[in-house]
Amino acid sequence: MSQFPEMQYTELGRTGLRVSVAGLGCGGFSRLGQTRGASTADSVALVRAAMDLGVNLLDTAESYKTEEIVGKAVAGSARHEAVISSKSNIARGADLRTADDVVKSLHASLERLGTEYIDVYHLHGVRPAHVEYAIAEIVPALERERAAGRIRYLGITETAPNDPTHLTLERAVTSDLFDVVMVAFHLLHQNARQSVFPACKRHRVGTLLMFAVRLIFSQPERLKATLADLHAKGDLPEALATDTNPLGFVFEHDGPVADPHLALIDAAYRYARHEPSVNVVLFGTGSQSHLKTNIASILAPPLPDAVVSRVQADFGHLIGVGLDAPSHAGGRQGTTV
Repeated sequence: MSQFPEMQYTELGRTGLRVSVAGLGCGGFSRLGQTRGASTADSVALVRAAMDLGVNLLDTAESYKTEEIVGKAVAGSARHEAVISSKSNIARGADLRTADDVVKSLHASLERLGTEYIDVYHLHGVRPAHVEYAIAEIVPALERERAAGRIRYLGITETAPNDPTHLTLERAVTSDLFDVVMVAFHLLHQNARQSVFPACKRHRVGTLLMFAVRLIFSQPERLKATLADLHAKGDLPEALATDTNPLGFVFEHDGPVADPHLALIDAAYRYARHEPSVNVVLFGTGSQSHLKTNIASILAPPLPDAVVSRVQADFGHLIGVGLDAPSHAGGRQGTTV
């Protein structure tokens, strides 16, 4: 049996935090298996198994309802061995939350996690219309919490299905108030390369990548229907829409594969992982076997240059493709949201 690859680490932007390039998303479609009926003990064991494989970036959120699980999982380890990322929404429906409400949410997260501080605390799923409110009203309160030692670094995440052109992150990064951003990027949605990533590099902002694998890659019929729709809109040539294996070139560069479905997911993770300016690729799962295959994919070498160039040439112009929100769905899962 071949040896499992050794975890790789990098610095998370200007934070200086040493983080694993594979980060465990504790929300998304499966919520550590909770969506499919896993017990708390099963989910705790999953987080610990990820940590045993070298994963130290654990991403959760108030809305995921997995903070207590993460807290139980890290309880037996030295606190510095885990880099905990959590989040609070600044809106509930049409109503914006007050700064006091967000601070209360932070304190509740700390209690659920059983920790005195959160390494990266994000404003979660901020819509473009709410960015200025977040900067003016919420950030100052969180800076006071940071000064008190309850937050180490401040982050912000976009709401990808509602903001496919990354307007939130463009404004957030240039404000220089956020140390880390969570951004959507995958094989068929690459436009962060033109806007978000260059700004993050200039401002030394850390990047957590979400949506590396979504249902469009784990459900072949969904991929086929999406490509057909894109062709009908004039966004893709007919050959890509009618080919029975339209993304075969992404994973068949070394010859035929035994399972095209799994090979595509593997290639999607590798493509995301080796995009310049990406620090961490987030993945989510409720299965220990998928845990290992997802991590192995993220740790695998980059795709050949010719494949990467063709992916950019064929799909680099697409915006907002495959940004499905979490739902109760099967298949090997990709990331958190």
